[in-house]
Amino acid sequence: MISLRSAAPAIGYTAPVVALEDLVITPSLTVPARFLDWSAVRASGPGGQNVNKVASKVVLRFDFEACPVLAADVRERLRNLAKNRLDAEGWLTIAAQTERDQPRNLEHALERLAELIRAALVRPVKRRKTRPTAASRRRRLDDKRHTAEKKANRRTGD
Repeated sequence: MISLRSAAPAIGYTAPVVALEDLVITPSLTVPARFLDWSAVRASGPGGQNVNKVASKVVLRFDFEACPVLAADVRERLRNLAKNRLDAEGWLTIAAQTERDQPRNLEHALERLAELIRAALVRPVKRRKTRPTAASRRRRLDDKRHTAEKKANRRTGD
């Protein structure tokens, strides 16, 4: 899913640089990496002294409007599913900071994006209009008649 390669040697610590590859959603659907963008920021939560030095939180962005592999109806369902995750530019944004490790957070964000796209691929079943049966209509009218008689009997008891 993602490949690791070392960054240029720095003094002391060399952080891994993660290159995005195409995201496989289903065997027949793959999102090209050029529509994905990610950045790393400092995360809150566990990490001890390390949390203030390392940017382990990952913010993944997906330009689904420009992605040609998604059909128009899938894009519409994805927009509705992720309406709270869209930024001002219309990109879908997913943040992951559950892990203390940047590559694992990126993997987690990519998997969440894939799950969201898989959910958008499912077409909702259209509701078929049904009519009440004759027996159910008769029961409903009998109940109404019974309730009306009961209330009418209360009034005549004065």
